[in-house]
Amino acid sequence: MQPSPATLSEARLLAGYIIFSASYLVFALGKFPGMKIDRPGMAVIGAVLMFAFRILGPSDGLRFIDFATVVLLFSMMVIVANLRLVGFFDAVATWVVVRLGPRHLLPAVILSSGLLSAFFVNDIICLVMVPIVLSLARRLGVRPLGYLLAVATASNIGSVATITGNPQNILIGSYSDIPYRSFLWHLGPVALVGLLLDWAILHWLFPHDEARTGAEPDPAHPAIPRTSFTKAVLVVLFVMAGFLAGLPPPLVAAVGAALMLITRTLEPRLMYDEVDWGLLVFFVGLFLIVGGAEKVGITEQLLRLARELNLHNAATFTAITAVLSNIVSNVPAVMLLKSVVPGFAQPHRAWMLLAMASTLAGNLTITGSIANIIVVEGARPAVNITFRDYLRAGVPVTLATITFGAVWLWLVG
Repeated sequence: MQPSPATLSEARLLAGYIIFSASYLVFALGKFPGMKIDRPGMAVIGAVLMFAFRILGPSDGLRFIDFATVVLLFSMMVIVANLRLVGFFDAVATWVVVRLGPRHLLPAVILSSGLLSAFFVNDIICLVMVPIVLSLARRLGVRPLGYLLAVATASNIGSVATITGNPQNILIGSYSDIPYRSFLWHLGPVALVGLLLDWAILHWLFPHDEARTGAEPDPAHPAIPRTSFTKAVLVVLFVMAGFLAGLPPPLVAAVGAALMLITRTLEPRLMYDEVDWGLLVFFVGLFLIVGGAEKVGITEQLLRLARELNLHNAATFTAITAVLSNIVSNVPAVMLLKSVVPGFAQPHRAWMLLAMASTLAGNLTITGSIANIIVVEGARPAVNITFRDYLRAGVPVTLATITFGAVWLWLVG
């Protein structure tokens, strides 16, 4: 017997709820219980099941995937990969830290991590900064724990300033159509003051020993052709100028990535190896899972829940965003809350609140953001950063920066 349309509709509805719930459970736990299914894997599985149960059709797939977000994220990864391969980040970070001297190592680490993360994806900055900080701390004779926490917290704080600072901001920039300059104008001060608060809190929590030896240039970096370095810097300046001029960020970033791939000295394969393909797959799958949720009415129920919880209140919305970002991670949280924002009386400010809270909440725990995990894993076996070590710094940093961010956005409107 063929199922009736009503029965089929109910079956699809039930399947949609189960797929959505199971997907977000894995996003919250990091892995499927008892199996080795991680977040990107679950995003693929959930998306495939949405099609298998005919909740989504081929045309829906094209409609729900935001290709501008995927293009911008991929292009920035290629640009950052090239910069890393030519030694740009090593040169900038080492120059800043060494020039400021050992007594200013903590603010130098915070400044380097924060400013670089403001314009490039913060996860990559953490990959670059961890070995540099470990090397400098060893040569200067100081304990590295506080400096490593500075890398994690400052990279999250600095990344809040721009659309290209982190994946969730890229997503918000695409959905909101907020210009790059407006994003920087509203959240740049939050990042700047946040970095100052970060320095004050870490300086108070981790009084560091005096350095026993003077800093010396690190000879470990391989020689990079000067032409490759110069070209990479020029392309970055072009991309930044395009962003600030108000040109479409995905197009500007794509042109920059294409220019980076025109090379005689670097193998393109090396740049492809640096791209986080898992994150790109995660984004595509997440678009389709949330699209399926919209088709079965979950989004509609979320809007009703938002009205009941008074999410249109700025303080409530900020708190819910921060909590949800630590439960399911910030990108899935943004995908879930994006449908609520257009109903706000001031949607522009709501987008800014969503970007600010979802990013700064990542400093609360080790699992709050991928950047934190990169720092913790990258520091091993030299330094073992425990959950308690991180929480000791993460709680005051998160509370201080989110409070300032919420007050600032309330003042500027």
